[in-house]
Amino acid sequence: MTRTSAPPRAWQRMLSGRRLDLLDPTPVDIEIEDIAHGLAFVARWNGQTLGDWPYSVAEHSLLVEEIFGRIGTAPPRWRLAALLHDAPEYVVGDMISPVKAAVGPGYGELEARLATAIHLRFGLPAELPKTVKQRIKRADRMSAWMEAVQIAGFSEAEATRFFGRPPTALGSYRIAPRPPAEVRAAYLARHAALLSQTG
Repeated sequence: MTRTSAPPRAWQRMLSGRRLDLLDPTPVDIEIEDIAHGLAFVARWNGQTLGDWPYSVAEHSLLVEEIFGRIGTAPPRWRLAALLHDAPEYVVGDMISPVKAAVGPGYGELEARLATAIHLRFGLPAELPKTVKQRIKRADRMSAWMEAVQIAGFSEAEATRFFGRPPTALGSYRIAPRPPAEVRAAYLARHAALLSQTG
């Protein structure tokens, strides 16, 4: 008689006590405290940044939301979507683009399922309107250029080749990585402010 092994575990226990099923995430298992905590401890650029603290995905998300608001007016719900644009990374981490390409479409599908659950949890549509997604992507690329030049060791020419150069109006913004606890608090505060304006 052959013995069947148990399927591999596909859930993660969160600090909130929630058990998040990665293959079938549901909105009721999403907590903003878990997202903020996880993102504050996930380093962008694989940790290859200047400073005494890693530049976290939470810090990046705050910057993207700010840029999103600067490049045009938007209701708070879409600014909330910009803040949450990398929220799935609280579970799957921040995989740099070359690694994502090597892993293949499975990573993108996992990320999309998590994004849907997160959006629904906070009153956003499961699928964002195309124009909103494009604007978030634009803000994301602007943020990437600023990060690349200021803290990730890229020359301006190299960063421009990969991400496009942002408008000079954003040139005065200075990136200064902060301790995770400070960034976590800032992320939670901004989330609460935007969520209160969407109701």
